[in-house]
Amino acid sequence: MSYTTYGYVRVSTREQNDARQVAAMREFGVAEKNIVTEKLSGKDFNRPRYQRLVRKLRPEDVLVVKSIDRLGRNYEEILEQWAYITKERGAAIVVLDMPLLDTRQGRDLTGTLIADIVLQLLSYVAQTERENIRQRQAEGIAAAKARGVRFGAPYKALPDNFEDLRQAWRSGELTLRAAAEVCGIPKTTFREAAIRAEMMLNC
Repeated sequence: MSYTTYGYVRVSTREQNDARQVAAMREFGVAEKNIVTEKLSGKDFNRPRYQRLVRKLRPEDVLVVKSIDRLGRNYEEILEQWAYITKERGAAIVVLDMPLLDTRQGRDLTGTLIADIVLQLLSYVAQTERENIRQRQAEGIAAAKARGVRFGAPYKALPDNFEDLRQAWRSGELTLRAAAEVCGIPKTTFREAAIRAEMMLNC
């Protein structure tokens, strides 16, 4: 039975560069016409191009992503999507940055078990880290208040993908100006919000 290999490339904003992911797809051998790119946050799977791609998947087809966070950032939903793609659609998934997450290899019970264990581990680590971040933030705020720091009203509600933008700015994928424009706030406000977030993470 013939199969098709698809590549899914995702960045969080239009300003971010997807060139490295696209290059990885080409190197893997994904045909240009089968590389699907999307510029939306990975907070959930309500992404039109992703949804269309998944609906196209047939048994034995292969879905390739550069890293698991390009598929999405909510690891509970990733587990659901993984099961849907591999079990209900009958397709395989290849995560280039994590060779253990390759359901093509043998497609036997052992390979499936290993992939499921790795995914469960990733889910556990991600959930634990989210809880630790929330705890550090609460402790940091409490410590700041104890020192007499007063917290006023926020400058402006930050977008849901602020953390993605902050990381993109710190890694050099986005300039400060571009990141701030996506948020719709001044550069100084974006920088201050990023510094506050990093202080909370490091508390």
